[in-house]
Amino acid sequence: MADWTPRVVALDIDGTLLKWVDGQTEDYETITAPVHDAVHRALDAGAHIVLSSGRSPHGMTRIADLLHIPREDADQLWVVASNGAVVFRYPPMEVVHEETFDAAPAVAAVLEHHPDALVAVEERGVGGYRVNRVFPEGELSGEQLITEVGDIVGEPVSRVIIRDPAATADDFIELAARLGLHGTDYVVGWTAWMDLSPVGVSKASGLQHVCDALGLGAADVLAIGDGRNDIEMLRWAGRGVAMGQSVEEVKAAADDVTASVHDEGAAVEMSRWFPPREV
Repeated sequence: MADWTPRVVALDIDGTLLKWVDGQTEDYETITAPVHDAVHRALDAGAHIVLSSGRSPHGMTRIADLLHIPREDADQLWVVASNGAVVFRYPPMEVVHEETFDAAPAVAAVLEHHPDALVAVEERGVGGYRVNRVFPEGELSGEQLITEVGDIVGEPVSRVIIRDPAATADDFIELAARLGLHGTDYVVGWTAWMDLSPVGVSKASGLQHVCDALGLGAADVLAIGDGRNDIEMLRWAGRGVAMGQSVEEVKAAADDVTASVHDEGAAVEMSRWFPPREV
């Protein structure tokens, strides 16, 4: 790839741009100077920056603001949210693509095995969540409105979060494999946190929608991420790079592995293609 330069840089947020801390609060949402500078060198070179996260749309706009993108007088930013189920432009927030599904059967199947699990669906356009019980502090951004599970998934949704603080990530991985969850795709996060989504929807499918609009393809994309919800994106991109602290399953899906988030791995990788100017 000696003569290759990314035309799109797709960036995960938590664990890639931000140093995720257990028991986090929003105070941890700090963009370091190396990451900020690398993003802007990519923009200087004409690349498109696309934020790509499992976060809800309202949890992503402030990260764009911290990065100071889009720049003044530039086109709206492209953002892939909810693990690819929502694609929007910003600012202002303008949803251009959304995938929804009937999550009720999958949620019922999981709750049969984890009856005390927490369930949440984003209230898009409002910024909060409908939840069956309040999530641990710092895990969801925005207001949490207590709602019966039947009402939470009573109509098509773009993404459902299921969280069991008493279980482990391995518990959820084993359960999902055993249940099959027909008609639904899923990804297990950093702990017993499961995102349910429409079949075939991932960060990769969301980014494909962006590339189609830009007249580009997967081969033009540098993607950087650290979680299991990044696996499809890392495999799909022309160059997929896992963060150094990623689990082996994520590293195996990538073309390369950069430094950890604590060692500015995203900036290290971007600097390979968009190096600092020599003084």
